[in-house]
Amino acid sequence: MLRSFLLLLIAIVPALAQNGPAFQFQAKRIVFLGDSITHAGGYIAYLDAELIARGVSPRPELINLGLPSETCSGLSEPRHPFPRPDVHERLDRALLKTKPDVVVACYGMNDGVYYPFGEDRFERYKEGIEKIGLKVKAAGAKLILMTPTVFDPPPTKPNKNLLPLGEKEYSWVNPYKDYDQDVLARYGEWILTRTNSADMLVDLRKPLLAALKAKRARDAMFVFAPDGVHINDSGHAMVAKAIANAWGLNGDLQAKKELVVWVRKKQNLMHSAWLSHVGHKRPGMKAGLSLKEAKARTVEFDKKIAELLQD
Repeated sequence: MLRSFLLLLIAIVPALAQNGPAFQFQAKRIVFLGDSITHAGGYIAYLDAELIARGVSPRPELINLGLPSETCSGLSEPRHPFPRPDVHERLDRALLKTKPDVVVACYGMNDGVYYPFGEDRFERYKEGIEKIGLKVKAAGAKLILMTPTVFDPPPTKPNKNLLPLGEKEYSWVNPYKDYDQDVLARYGEWILTRTNSADMLVDLRKPLLAALKAKRARDAMFVFAPDGVHINDSGHAMVAKAIANAWGLNGDLQAKKELVVWVRKKQNLMHSAWLSHVGHKRPGMKAGLSLKEAKARTVEFDKKIAELLQD
């Protein structure tokens, strides 16, 4: 009798674990690390608004720690106006001060430093990603890795800044013309193999590329990234949808535009405060409010958000 009960218990426990809340919804804090695309905050605001609109409760706090120009590889092209910041300079502080349950990391766009593919640069990228994984796990948090987005110069406009293979020097101002397929596609494919390094993998490239193909079939001028790198609001919505789907929130985004606007205001305020609180070495960044001041000012945003939910 006892043996039968134990066998039944062994069978039930894994089922309960599989059917329980996903780890991202058990989290109190989810921290997003990345470069200027994450810094822009659009996809995080869309995602936060989506969690609110769908009534996710308790809802994790989403903290944006994206930093412009940043890499995880420590690389920087010669013509960059300053050494690119390296996330590892601030990662220990970020983990200590935010105490996240989950970290979402999106790197790669800057890590190839806009050159043709090179094994040495690829190795630095891989080492940087793996180091993030080790530190996140050591901090007791879960890791979600995302592929880089798409390098996508306008297809129908002559772009004299794009350089062919064989040039001596490339940069974000003069990138390699096939940077997306030659570099970012490989980086993204590798990210999707990191099942032992991360607790979840999210492919951002596949939905963005599929959407670009479909939209350009109707409008040859359509772009997600007018400068090739920085995705616009539509691109941020696509990224948020990809993350939401990976998190089990399937279908189209449901949050209304006005809700996204107010969530983004709150996110922007807290983003600047958290960046200053953690600290970084990227020049040209305006200091944010103290966390205490920023949180006090979010009261009006929370009130407006609550009103919108009652409409």
